[in-house]
Amino acid sequence: MTDFAAALGRLDELAIEVPSWAYGNSGTRFKVFGTPGTPRTVQEKIADAAQVHKLTGLAPSVALHIPWDKVDDYSELNSYAADLGVGLGTINSNTFQDDVYKFGSLTHLDAQVRRQAIDHHFECIDVMDATGSKDLKIWLADGTNYPGQGDMRGRQDRLAESLQEIYARLGDDQRLVLEYKFFEPAFYHTDVPDWGTSYAHTLALGEKALVCLDTGHHAPGTNIEFIVAQLLRLGKLGSFDFNSRFYADDDLIVGAADPYQLFRIMYEVIRGDGLGPDSGVALMLDQCHNLEEKIPGQIRSVLNVQEMTARALLVDRVALAEAQAAGDVLGANAVFSDAFYTDVRPVLADWRESRGLPADPLAAFAASGYQKLINDQRVGGTQAGWGA
Repeated sequence: MTDFAAALGRLDELAIEVPSWAYGNSGTRFKVFGTPGTPRTVQEKIADAAQVHKLTGLAPSVALHIPWDKVDDYSELNSYAADLGVGLGTINSNTFQDDVYKFGSLTHLDAQVRRQAIDHHFECIDVMDATGSKDLKIWLADGTNYPGQGDMRGRQDRLAESLQEIYARLGDDQRLVLEYKFFEPAFYHTDVPDWGTSYAHTLALGEKALVCLDTGHHAPGTNIEFIVAQLLRLGKLGSFDFNSRFYADDDLIVGAADPYQLFRIMYEVIRGDGLGPDSGVALMLDQCHNLEEKIPGQIRSVLNVQEMTARALLVDRVALAEAQAAGDVLGANAVFSDAFYTDVRPVLADWRESRGLPADPLAAFAASGYQKLINDQRVGGTQAGWGA
């Protein structure tokens, strides 16, 4: 039997970065919905993110998105975040909203467009230098909608050249993480559609380039935990973007669609030594709350990751290995099932209370009055949201 106390002792190694944009307005491709209390500045986004960490102890850093989160003084922003008990994390680039990127950015035929996209990433690295951020995350909307629209091989060549120029600008302790997505907004082909393409490019770049795996960026039925295991085995898994999908890139609360999948993913993270600050694997949420409240949505998300991590830690790996060696199919599966169906919620409530955290973070937030406070204070100005 797995030592319950020893296994769950590793929960202190869990840290989940939250994205600044999760606190802004979002919605469907047809409508972005405004809500009371929505942040108008990056400072207000960080203040909301700090509430998540204050109540859960799980979210010590906030990812920024450039240009949405640009400020004049990043040292001042660093100090502001530190005063609230959080740090600034991954810097995310944006080459999908300017008109010039209609037919691509780093893959564009026009050298001037590629230059603009590369220079934007240089700007992001400057932000990293100012904030102390370690990771530059690149997600590209580049692709085509129709056969023959573009030269797929030529686009890969241009992408490789662009990434090499960006990679060369990184500092010694900085990393480039390349995200993939199998479709959308390009429908015929996407320039970085799968983990293999991301892996090939990052392998060519060097050891400071790794793959970012977004759990919502896969076709239905994809065995994501296999991809996790393979990238960890190859030493190329740099970060996660956690969310859930039912049909496409739905950006729903992680674990909402299939908690058993999240459990299986976290088992492979643990199995591959991907848990903990020294693992080189950064865990981050990437969610755009559509109808649900934003701060409670993020609280629910990090708690879901913690719960499935706790269950994954309870997998009896000795018993599992014995069953696998004996060819005991049902026995091996039962080891997984026993861990998944263990109710760890009372233990996690005790874990929180032992660290001075509320046993029920969602109830504590509801009782805190913070939402009413920001609803009353954040009146006027422009609410943050997609593109702002």
